[in-house]
Amino acid sequence: MDGVLPLLKPAGMTSRQCVSKVQRLLGVKKAGHTGTLDPEVTGVLPICLGKGTKLVEYLTGHNKTYEAEITLGFSTSTEDAEGDIIEEVAIHPEEVNEKNIMLTLESFQGTIIQTPPMYSAVKVNGKRLYEYAREGITVERPSREVSIYDIALLSAPVTNDGRCTFSVRVECSKGTYIRTLAVDIGKKLAYPAHMSTLVRSSSGPFTLQDCTTFDSIEAGTYTIMSIKDALADLPFWQATEAVTPSIKNGAVLLAEQLPSFTDKLCIETPDSSVIAVYIHHPEKPGMVKPDKMIVLTND
Repeated sequence: MDGVLPLLKPAGMTSRQCVSKVQRLLGVKKAGHTGTLDPEVTGVLPICLGKGTKLVEYLTGHNKTYEAEITLGFSTSTEDAEGDIIEEVAIHPEEVNEKNIMLTLESFQGTIIQTPPMYSAVKVNGKRLYEYAREGITVERPSREVSIYDIALLSAPVTNDGRCTFSVRVECSKGTYIRTLAVDIGKKLAYPAHMSTLVRSSSGPFTLQDCTTFDSIEAGTYTIMSIKDALADLPFWQATEAVTPSIKNGAVLLAEQLPSFTDKLCIETPDSSVIAVYIHHPEKPGMVKPDKMIVLTND
């Protein structure tokens, strides 16, 4: 049980509850997810198991893809469909058309500045923002840069009863709030808005097609991705016999002892008993050091 289980997260559960249920069903002591999804959001939630938990920080940093429905006409306290309505304006169909929406979406592609919503897990002065929000307190939140690599309109806008809905696909960096993006898109279209539904369709190399459900886990029809496969986006090298003892001991090495690499290098010992992730030493030029040591057997 050392690896990554791509879970199709159902609505109505927190990400932490999903991890706990996987642990219970599989009898695994150590487990962790790689990026929180709100309770009502569904989609790809990679769960690291056993020694695979050492990969959490690498997998959390992956780009994500989402499919979201945006509703124009009213905004909410939580920026999604779960909150109270705080502003409402009837939509004029002639003002919101497919061309205007596509031009607006294009304006968000690239690096943008976001302010995390009050109902989020970001900490300010040691306290989660949602804790302040539940107490009716609004605090200043630190803005941050996020990247929108691609944003596309998936469905033409539909206007009904003074509201307009349309769906978008967003490929973005870690830490992007799609709820906030929906609100900002609405502002640019001159209407209050919120994110009415959201599905995470990919997280790094994991897609909806890779995911398993709780029913499949209970039926025993699931697949756990190996640690090696989960690191497939990094350059890989099998250690030579000469350098293997040093790798197994997590030694600091001369960079020239390893193949040239830019950021991280995954190294597998010839007997497949150890996978080490090496990085350039931050204080010793020309040297490399282990960032993670993953011992796969008792050898």
